[in-house]
Amino acid sequence: MTVQLLTVTEDEGEQRLDKWLRRRFPELNQVAVEKLCRTGQIRVDSGRVKASDRVMPGQMVRVPPLPDAAPRTQARVQGVSAADAKMIQAAVLWKDEHIIILNKPAGLPSQGGSGQGDRHVDGLCEALKFGFKDKPKLVHRLDKDTSGLLMLARTDRIARALSEALRHRAARKIYWALVAGVPHPRQGSIKFALEKAPGRGRGGEGEKMICVHPARMADHPDAKRAQTDYFTLWFLGSRMSWMALEPVTGRTHQLRAHMAEIGHPILGDGKYGGGETENLGDGWGAGAGGDLSKKLHLHARSLTIEHPITRKMLTFTAPLPDHMARTWKLLDWNEADVPADPFEGIR
Repeated sequence: MTVQLLTVTEDEGEQRLDKWLRRRFPELNQVAVEKLCRTGQIRVDSGRVKASDRVMPGQMVRVPPLPDAAPRTQARVQGVSAADAKMIQAAVLWKDEHIIILNKPAGLPSQGGSGQGDRHVDGLCEALKFGFKDKPKLVHRLDKDTSGLLMLARTDRIARALSEALRHRAARKIYWALVAGVPHPRQGSIKFALEKAPGRGRGGEGEKMICVHPARMADHPDAKRAQTDYFTLWFLGSRMSWMALEPVTGRTHQLRAHMAEIGHPILGDGKYGGGETENLGDGWGAGAGGDLSKKLHLHARSLTIEHPITRKMLTFTAPLPDHMARTWKLLDWNEADVPADPFEGIR
């Protein structure tokens, strides 16, 4: 490592030096920053400074070599291994002082709970403080085997604002999925209500959602209204389709249950897909066989939301997980060949 001379940018504005440093170098804690300032190793425009001094756009900050920073950070993360800290930090697609956006890996639960084990995003958030006192907070969840965009709030205030945006449908989420067969019509809305299955048996009862036709809502007082808009982006004969799915509501297992209900279960969804030859409709089941991965092919592809502080509209896109990328390559499907938002203009 060598001495770095860094310029405070216009976007960073006027702020305390210690905060500026900890955002640039998350591995530095407050004690380390104050020591480096006290010993003159950190300087601003060649002059000595205190950690509490403010830096201005255009100023030059001298930062000494920090060779042992990363290992010390990993060792300091309470309850998170070095490998897990590295993994979850690598999943960060974007962050500022208010929000963190992750590309959650498939197989990693969002939170702990029944059958989820001790390793989950919420627990790993200790490694996502990046200089803040408190760990960031989940404002929504993805199923364990669903990959893609997950939003975290860095303060309680922002968590409340983002939760309100999600509750009032001010945030838009588009998922990509590979499903059995080809839906007819090729685009539309699924409006089955959802209720939790009774029981807690080995077949997943009590952990599955049952679809209820809107006309039968009176007979199912626990059912909640749900709507999924879908668009067929590409298809391979009559065997499988690349779908864009937009959950208008946000119910548990909504996309998986809805697609299975119309006879087009998502590839790799053993819970809702059943056996390969047992599905109604045109679907061939949750397993395609051959060289295709048996993992769930459901990915939170894009997220659009108004920033709770700047009020700018932000759109994030998450690359496909490895198992889906391999499937897309095998099927010769290219991400650039489909619209980023197929629902634009048809709402």
